[in-house]
Amino acid sequence: MNRTDRRDLGLLLLRLGTGGVLAAHGAQKLLGWFGGGGIEGTGQAMEAMGYAPGRTSATAAGLAEAGGGTLLALGLATPAAGAAAAGAMVGAAAVHAPNGFFAQAGGYEYAASLGLTAAGLAVTGPGRLSLDHVLGHAVNRNWMVPAALAATAAATAVVVGARNKRVRRAAEGEQEPLFD
Repeated sequence: MNRTDRRDLGLLLLRLGTGGVLAAHGAQKLLGWFGGGGIEGTGQAMEAMGYAPGRTSATAAGLAEAGGGTLLALGLATPAAGAAAAGAMVGAAAVHAPNGFFAQAGGYEYAASLGLTAAGLAVTGPGRLSLDHVLGHAVNRNWMVPAALAATAAATAVVVGARNKRVRRAAEGEQEPLFD
């Protein structure tokens, strides 16, 4: 096995593992599979986390995770797939950030790991053991990497920024009076 074969096999394993986990998370949100809440339950949870409207947020997160994860696993449209999945994980990390880094304490470690791996795959590409390679990289052009990452970063900044603003406003309304 030569160096190129090892790299392609490694990328395949990263894509299958990361993509599979992301697809399963998205299926929880969209379909209620694997113990998930489906659109209704996830929508209510998203509202409680500050993402509004909840149903729309649940659909967007579910599609980014399930769609991005499936496409990553297949190695198809890798720049867009990785960027979409990374954006969804930034949204998840924002919810967990107040708990610190480590997942053991409810922190953002897990979301950050998935998001960084998805972004890394968007940048490196899928390797030769992929549908992108089979299709001549028609939806995996070099210019697509910065375009997909920039578009996702912009959209994610708007969504997470609006969520953080809602959470701050809610916290200000719940503050105990300083004087009786």
